[in-house]
Amino acid sequence: MKKKQFFLVRWFKRAFMGAGHETKNLTEEQMQTPMRTIMRNFREKKSAMFGLITFLLILVFVLVGPYFWEIDLSESESTLTNLAPSQSMLKLPSALKGKVADIGCGRTFGVGIDTDGHVYTWGNTRITDKIDISNIPDEVQNADIVHLAVGDDHAVALDVDGNLYVWGNTRLQQDKFSSDMTKAMKKGENWDIVQLEASNQFSGALSSEGTLYLWGNTNNADIKVKKEYQGNIAKFSLTGSECMALLKDGTVVYAGSKGSKNPLGRIPAALEGKKVVDIATTSKTVAAVTEDGEIVVWGNVLKGEDQIPEMSSHPVKIYGGRNHYTAMLEDGTVLSWGDDSFGQASVPAKVEKAEIKDIYVGYMQNYAVTTSGDTYAWGLKGFVLGTDDLGRDMLTRIINGGRVTMLVGAISVIIATIIGVVTGGLAGYFGGNVDILIMRIAEIVGGLPFIPFAMILSAVIGSKLQPTQRMYLIMVVLGVLSWTGTCRLVRAQILAQREMEYVTAAKAMGIREVKIVFKHILPNVISLLLVSMTLDFATCMLTESTLSYLGFGIPLPTPTWGNLLTGANNSIVIQQYWWRWVFPAAIFGLCTVCINLMGDGLRDAVDPKSNER
Repeated sequence: MKKKQFFLVRWFKRAFMGAGHETKNLTEEQMQTPMRTIMRNFREKKSAMFGLITFLLILVFVLVGPYFWEIDLSESESTLTNLAPSQSMLKLPSALKGKVADIGCGRTFGVGIDTDGHVYTWGNTRITDKIDISNIPDEVQNADIVHLAVGDDHAVALDVDGNLYVWGNTRLQQDKFSSDMTKAMKKGENWDIVQLEASNQFSGALSSEGTLYLWGNTNNADIKVKKEYQGNIAKFSLTGSECMALLKDGTVVYAGSKGSKNPLGRIPAALEGKKVVDIATTSKTVAAVTEDGEIVVWGNVLKGEDQIPEMSSHPVKIYGGRNHYTAMLEDGTVLSWGDDSFGQASVPAKVEKAEIKDIYVGYMQNYAVTTSGDTYAWGLKGFVLGTDDLGRDMLTRIINGGRVTMLVGAISVIIATIIGVVTGGLAGYFGGNVDILIMRIAEIVGGLPFIPFAMILSAVIGSKLQPTQRMYLIMVVLGVLSWTGTCRLVRAQILAQREMEYVTAAKAMGIREVKIVFKHILPNVISLLLVSMTLDFATCMLTESTLSYLGFGIPLPTPTWGNLLTGANNSIVIQQYWWRWVFPAAIFGLCTVCINLMGDGLRDAVDPKSNER
């Protein structure tokens, strides 16, 4: 057994790794095997090796990547649409570090003020192609700002003299103050603002006397405060379109005029008879902290906002983002829960060990400021390759789309190769009527207009199938329609090989003809077949992507490199959102070029003329 193992190891080394450095050059020439010759010639071709290494890296990237960048086909986030590549959404300006006085978190950006009243912005600050939150008005820069709030597309700032400033998107009355606000600001009565909040196209300010002012897009939000609550409000919090208030007696109310028709206005029975000490909201839920340390959440819970973790002590403050909550406990512990898609509910270990003084939460970002002035941030940092029109991560979709595209290409090549080898082998070996019949069929199939015919099959049959079933259909269609080239190649090679002496010897020994074709002749043409398969792989990938691009391939939301480019098929995307087509096109183009370089390298390595010295 040991001798047999030693013989196999020695044979493998001779065939693939060389005979050893003690072998003389002449002896090595005599012992050279076809496979070793092909491998040597392939290695000597730099372009082929570049193609092989790059392709293997891309292959590993799309095969292993989905385990780290998992895709959710139902994913959609309206606040993250068409974001440019960036990783700066949590990165505070260096001038603000150690001097944080207040921080406001927008959907993809942050705004902060330092202890000197200066305003800073960071992150993806572009709201539209013409509006950028980083364009801070001069009057704001020159004012001594003491407090600010950031909404979906605008920012609000309050200076030391009580003046309010709004900038960003103001097209929907985000900067149009209500009449009672204007009167209060002019007279200076009941205008000692203690709390400032902003949300989706509307904002709010609360005076020390308990009067709440709301302004903004009245079509989007319920901003008419009930008179019975005015003068009795201790704190308020804004959802995506509503306002919740905590009264001075510890009760929670819906502050707007449509409370009876809104689910948030139905205060849970768990709060009856209990005093609430703090409230916070996400885009669609409300959380209240009672005096005895209980947290009650109600509303449209979609992201686990009600999955409150175990607490080591009573909560004293609670903050809300878009779909998550963060709370500070009596013992200084910081907890986050709810949606954790971007790490916004995963508190860093550094925060757990630090002595936290202030916490700022908004959308998908969290900031914790320590007593020493250090700032820790967790949540959405940005997107390496940007997002698409539904707010989906382009990197995740490119990785998972690549796996689908390569899988379709590989299976299609396997199907085409099996059909081509069987038909070409039979036609080449038996000839006569068998050859004529198979070649006429091949001519008919090869004469079909490939793309239009595949589109027709996909449209007629695929419309009745599920997305996964349609993917299998595309594999079969590509395989069935692309076998003719392989068939002709195998037929031509077998026509030449069947007249060789070893075939005559096999016939004389009584070996069956089918066995002669597929066991004796076919291995001698396998090298050319590998070249053909390599080049066909790239062709099938391109064809699948072409069908997907035209809308007849694998449908959305299942990503492929082809249908990723479908959404970029208009001038606005090409001009303004370049990352949506540049990155898919770049990796797809690089992959197909590398496959073709590998195929050319194999073809040159197999060619006997390239082996001459």
